[in-house]
Amino acid sequence: MGLTIVGVVLGAIIAILITIWSENLRKPNLEIRIAPPVDVPHKGRPATQARSLSLELINKPLPRWARWMSRDAAIQCHGTITFHHLDGQNVFGRAMPIRWSGSPEPIAMSLVVDDKHIFIADPARFTLAPRIDVYPGEAEHLDVASRFDNEDECYGWSNESYFSNPVWRNPDWKLPSGRYLIKVTVISAGDKRTGIFRLINDVAQQDFRIEPSLPSDFVCD
Repeated sequence: MGLTIVGVVLGAIIAILITIWSENLRKPNLEIRIAPPVDVPHKGRPATQARSLSLELINKPLPRWARWMSRDAAIQCHGTITFHHLDGQNVFGRAMPIRWSGSPEPIAMSLVVDDKHIFIADPARFTLAPRIDVYPGEAEHLDVASRFDNEDECYGWSNESYFSNPVWRNPDWKLPSGRYLIKVTVISAGDKRTGIFRLINDVAQQDFRIEPSLPSDFVCD
C-alpha cells in the first residue's frame, strides 16, 4: 500500500515537472540581431539618397527533437531604443518608440475622385508605438537610424520621423558625427529581450553601420 502511494505521488510530481518543462520550452525565444544596412535612392522625396539601419527580432524555432510541439508566437511586441555616448550616458535622456519596418508608413492615403485628390487618414497607421506579432521561425525588422545625402549627422528613425520638421530629419533624435551605443528593449506578452549595439556614424555614408557591442560597453538607465 505504501509503495503504491509513493508511486502515485512520484508519478504526479513527474507529470507536473514535464508539464512545466514543456510549457517553458514552448514560450517565445527571442533574439535581437544586426540586419544588413539598406541603401535607397529617392526621387522627389526629402532626400535623394538614404542609408537605413535596422535590427531584426527573431523568434527562434523549437529544436528539431521538440518540433512535435509548437512554440508560441511573441504577441504584441513593442519596445524602445535609447541612444548613449560611449561612456554609457543617455544622449537624449529619454527613449524612442520602436518602429517596425514592415508596418504601414503613417501617412495619409491619396485617392483621386472626380479628378480631385482626396487624402484619407487611417487611424491604424498613426500610432507612435506600433505592435506586431512574431511567429516561431520568423523575424521582424525594427528601424534604428537613417542618414541622408552627404550629411554627417544621422537621425533615430520612428513613426515620428514622418511628421518631423524637416520631414525625415527629426531634430529630437539628431545624432552628430560620432560613435554611440544603442540599447534596444523589446517586450511581448510572454518575453522581454534587451540588446546593446554600437552605432558607427563617424564614417562616410556607405560605411554607416551597426556593430556588436564590446564586452566593456555598458549603458546607464
